[in-house]
Amino acid sequence: MTLPEPVPGLVISYSYLWHDQHRRGAEEGRKTRPCAIVLATADRDGDTRVYLAPITHSRPNDPHAVDLYPGVKKHLGLDDMPSWIVTSELNRFIWPGYDLRPIARDKPDIFAWGFLPIEIFAAVKKGIAAHQRDRRLLLTPRE
Repeated sequence: MTLPEPVPGLVISYSYLWHDQHRRGAEEGRKTRPCAIVLATADRDGDTRVYLAPITHSRPNDPHAVDLYPGVKKHLGLDDMPSWIVTSELNRFIWPGYDLRPIARDKPDIFAWGFLPIEIFAAVKKGIAAHQRDRRLLLTPRE
């Protein structure tokens, strides 16, 4: 099994835990979904901490959510349903973590779909920064 490097802009398969579920006491995500790595940084212990933004089919209540255009979804190999990258909340975990999942049952050694286009990733970073400025960015630690 070869794991990808946790590079910003990479879309991985992950069992994302929504912040509201975490507040209610949940410790595990309900389903595996595509998520975009927004930051990967080494901590003092040499572990790599990764911050992820979820991708959802449900239109989010997030004014800075980023629409994933059909061409981008096709490029990544995702389904053709409308999707958005949520910028109002993130999960943080130590790479590779126990919630990293294969992208499909028939592809047990593949954990990533590919990279977001530069302009889409720039819009994600801009949305996250706006939530940080407003002190409304929600972070769910998964360590």
